[in-house]
Amino acid sequence: METFLAVARHSSIRRAAAQLHITEAAASAAVAHIEKQLGAKLIAKSGRGIALTEAGRVYADYCRSILGLMKEAHAAVREAETGRLRIGVVATAGEYVLLRLLASFRTRYPDIELGLSIQPRDVLFLELTHHETDLVVAGRPPRDTGLVTRARRPSQLVVVGAPNRWPDPFEATWLLRGTGSGTRDTTLALFDRLQIRPPTLTLGTHGAALAAAREGLGITLIHSDAIETDLSAHRLEVIPLEGTPLTRPWHAVTTRTPTPAARLFITHIMNPKEVGENAFEPEATDKRPRA
Repeated sequence: METFLAVARHSSIRRAAAQLHITEAAASAAVAHIEKQLGAKLIAKSGRGIALTEAGRVYADYCRSILGLMKEAHAAVREAETGRLRIGVVATAGEYVLLRLLASFRTRYPDIELGLSIQPRDVLFLELTHHETDLVVAGRPPRDTGLVTRARRPSQLVVVGAPNRWPDPFEATWLLRGTGSGTRDTTLALFDRLQIRPPTLTLGTHGAALAAAREGLGITLIHSDAIETDLSAHRLEVIPLEGTPLTRPWHAVTTRTPTPAARLFITHIMNPKEVGENAFEPEATDKRPRA
């Protein structure tokens, strides 16, 4: 299954074999063996490479979940304090929220093996659904996925730009994150609410959008956690705009059956004595309106 997923990911037997450090013949034989077992064609030629058939796409989804569950099962039977914790996080939360929490957690539980995946929100929740990560820190999870918010931390989205550069935000260029970003989706929803269609520039990452805003290329909607230093240094200013700031708390999300290490991490980040003002609040007692 791991070989098949590598072939699916790279759309190439050769590149999959190189990644797995096996021969092309071995990779090809593994896929052929699975196809024979299933009695279904999983890959087909596409131009100079290969592509998954519909059956291949279905089987790849099952492979991701099965392999993810196997790794999760191995972690679940180990002691929490000597286990493994795979965390997925969006870039903004990773840089400005999670690293502080991880530092104190690592000091307290040095024997836990940590893994970190920084991806767009949609990718992270897909990884969590497939049990490829144990816990995600991002915006609110999509409905009807079986994912559970365990704790939340207050945060706001504000509009920022270079000081005195954009007196009228309706005439400014808006700097957007890439597809799959929750902040991008919220920005586009804000356009609809305000009934505006300003010029936009897509820069992919929040870091690029923030750097472009500092240079006066436009304005951007961003979490308040990410701009404290820029505001105090007068590199950016908050631009008043109808409908902002927007309440968008960070969510600590797991599947319905979190691993022992994930439960330990959630308990840690909700403890003000351990993490101070960065502490999350239990979901059950958080009465603020949902994002």
